[in-house]
Order: sequence, then C-alpha cells, then structure tokens
Amino acid sequence: MSGSREASRQSSGPVGGFPAVPTTKILAIGRLHAPLTPEQRQAILPREVTDSVRMFLAGKIDQWWSRQDGKGPVFLMNVTSLEEARALLATLPLDEEKLLEFDLIELGPFRPLHLLLDR
Repeated sequence: MSGSREASRQSSGPVGGFPAVPTTKILAIGRLHAPLTPEQRQAILPREVTDSVRMFLAGKIDQWWSRQDGKGPVFLMNVTSLEEARALLATLPLDEEKLLEFDLIELGPFRPLHLLLDR
C-alpha cells in the first residue's frame, strides 16, 4: 500500500490549543482505481470478503461499510498505528492486485472534551 494517502499525522503535541490524545482507531477509506470487471469481481471478491471477515473476527476491523458511490469499502479499524493498518490492508486481495488504495485517518478521543475538565 505504498500509494495510500494519510489524512493525518501521529499526535505528538497539542492541536487547536488542546492537549494531545492517543490514536485509538484508524478510519480506512478504500478507493478503487477503476470499476472492477465482472471477471475481477468473480475472481477476487470472494477472497476479499473472506479475508476481511477474518480481520473482523480477529478484532482488527470494528465496523465496515460500502461507499454509496461504489468506489470501495470503508473500515473502522481497531489498530493504533498507521503502520499496522497499512500492513493489514496490504494483505487484502484488491490491494495486492493494485486495484484499490486506502486513505488512512487516525482517530482519537474528542479533544474539546478537555474543556469539561478545565472548569
């Protein structure tokens, strides 16, 4: 997944005036490079779904959706680093075949909640 885009960086300090929070999840937004052909769907998608289910059962995928525009899956992952998310997603057949890329976004606790503690 060397082509994956990362929409955020590891929290190393304050952002927006709020203290740093840990990364607790990764949002992985899939993007197909082109629509799959019927042959690709038949050959690849059964393995893609099986491998995704294995990640779900291993606790690495918390939730998953299909993009309404049909351009790929979206996973909420139970991992705390971009590297781990990248490594897991790279094992999926669509990524191995270079048919799909993921945009990865680190998520963490809602920073403005710190305002409740400063009272």
